[in-house]
Amino acid sequence: MGSAELASLEGENRLQLGGDWTLAHYRALAARVAVLAPRLDPGTRVEVDGLGALDTAGVALLYELLGRERLAELAAQGSALGAERRALLQAVSAALDTETPVPAKPGHALGDVLEHVGQTTLTFGRHMRGIAGFIGITLQTALVVMLQPRRWRMTALVANLERTGLDAVPIVALLTFLIGAVVAFLGATVLAEFGASIFTVDLVVYSFLREFGVLLTAIIVAGRTASSFTAQIGSMRANEEVDAIRVLGLDPVELLVLPRVAALLLALPMLTFVAMISGIVGGMLVCAITLDISPTMFISVMENNVGLRHFVIGMAKAPIFAFLIAVIGCMEGFRVSGSAQSVGEHTTSAVVQSIFVVIVVDAVAALFCMEMGW
Repeated sequence: MGSAELASLEGENRLQLGGDWTLAHYRALAARVAVLAPRLDPGTRVEVDGLGALDTAGVALLYELLGRERLAELAAQGSALGAERRALLQAVSAALDTETPVPAKPGHALGDVLEHVGQTTLTFGRHMRGIAGFIGITLQTALVVMLQPRRWRMTALVANLERTGLDAVPIVALLTFLIGAVVAFLGATVLAEFGASIFTVDLVVYSFLREFGVLLTAIIVAGRTASSFTAQIGSMRANEEVDAIRVLGLDPVELLVLPRVAALLLALPMLTFVAMISGIVGGMLVCAITLDISPTMFISVMENNVGLRHFVIGMAKAPIFAFLIAVIGCMEGFRVSGSAQSVGEHTTSAVVQSIFVVIVVDAVAALFCMEMGW
């Protein structure tokens, strides 16, 4: 059984440790440690010549008795203990040195809400600065590449144009056709009560040329293409392919970002035009079935009542949305840390951010056009 004796020899306090300090004698040793620990002063000398067996339970008791500094001295190279015991002391003391976390003080409900709002605002600000910085890098690189046609990567541009544009035509056309039919049906149901069913044509055409065509297309592309860009670049980050590109002396922005941005700048206006036509055709079909408005009359009313400026306003938004969606998708791809979980998180973030930015920009554009009388 282990022992610990505190004695005074030649005017010097000495703590003599002996016996086995193991788990089998833990209860008796713990009681002895509780008695001796308050009586030790900084000048007490520790003698371990008689120390027998030692395990982690015994080291924990020694840590409680001697404290971190004295135990560190025993674990030092010049102490009387062997190398194995010194290693045991160092390992256990390192584990015990971790500070116990201080329990958080109970907060006030209103204070917690305000703190959360503040943290969210700071996070949003950092995201906006990150997007602005990445847009600047992309525009700078694009300007340099535009002045050097030999650096244009037409193969990558065409491949991305096929994936982002041609492959998206069926889903964009189908969804906008169905939504056009729904809008026409709702308009016919409401306007019929006022005897103004003919204005269903204006409702469908005006909404799709000015808002629904470009907005629905941008949302579909944000969910389909932004996630694809993030997953592609994020997987390259996880496989260290982006680092390999930098080692080869190439610019990842020029190689990975510019072809995708350029492809989406070309694809989204074309998809928007397809969405406008599909939505109008869907509304035309509903008008022909429910309101007996023939396609010829539908087109005639559209020509007479809806101006060309609505089409121009809708198409003008498409390149802006395309640039923002492509930049956000690529930026989130470069933020991937290297794991599969990170790829999934940033892919989700890219879709959410893209849809949010598209809707915000569309709302601002709608208010601006309304104030300008357009």
